[in-house]
Amino acid sequence: MKSKITKKFEELKGKDQKALITYITAGDPSVEDTEELVYSLEKVGADIIELGIPYSDPLADGPVIQRAAQRALENNINIDDIFEMVKRIRKNTEVPLAFLLYYNSILRYGIDKFIKNCKESGMDGLIIADLPLEERVDFKSALIDTGVDLIPLVAPTSNERIKSIVEDSSGFIYCVSSLGVTGTRSSFSENIEEFLGTVARYTDVPRAIGFGISSPDAIKQLKGYSEGVIVGSAIIKKIEEGIKDGTHVLKVEEFVKTLKKALAE
Repeated sequence: MKSKITKKFEELKGKDQKALITYITAGDPSVEDTEELVYSLEKVGADIIELGIPYSDPLADGPVIQRAAQRALENNINIDDIFEMVKRIRKNTEVPLAFLLYYNSILRYGIDKFIKNCKESGMDGLIIADLPLEERVDFKSALIDTGVDLIPLVAPTSNERIKSIVEDSSGFIYCVSSLGVTGTRSSFSENIEEFLGTVARYTDVPRAIGFGISSPDAIKQLKGYSEGVIVGSAIIKKIEEGIKDGTHVLKVEEFVKTLKKALAE
């Protein structure tokens, strides 16, 4: 069963286009705002949208996304609220959606219940930041025939583990552009081309570069190496800047338009 994520990459490949993948934190600044942002992101060119499930100890996230998670948690958002939001979104759009979250959130919620709700609500992919290769086998087998992709993260330091990490993957491969946590950067790993080439040797699944991509210039610098780019912290910054005066959706739309233009040039 092909997921909507796989179909989107196939559609873009047929048009000789790259995927713009955007990240927002569910519940920041509110569930209602998140829903509106999903529609806005799709309208201005996002091909796939990652929804972060807020977590109190987000080890892979930099300060910008940590603050977004804290704002969401202060609103007492929970996973059931997020699934209900996804159901509402699915009544209005088929844009591919992927959760980005930590495994403890799934364990506390219940693995079977979580997977069942992903399928029933219309989620298309899962990016689990702290799920190691050795522990993903059983979880991955539970996703068979659900239409939900388990999207692996692979880093320049994965080295000899790259082949095992990307084997039997679906959706896309989340390729970490540089070491450290999420956040904006002005430079990326010096061996990015070699790294992305190594990933491509072991899988035909599309590659998307993330971590630190924060501007049209960064997209122009990196887009030639992969089939998609991921922008997160820079979008959260726009939300943060506009919360007080209610301009956050407009700021995000204007910013993402510049990213989409850079990707198409």
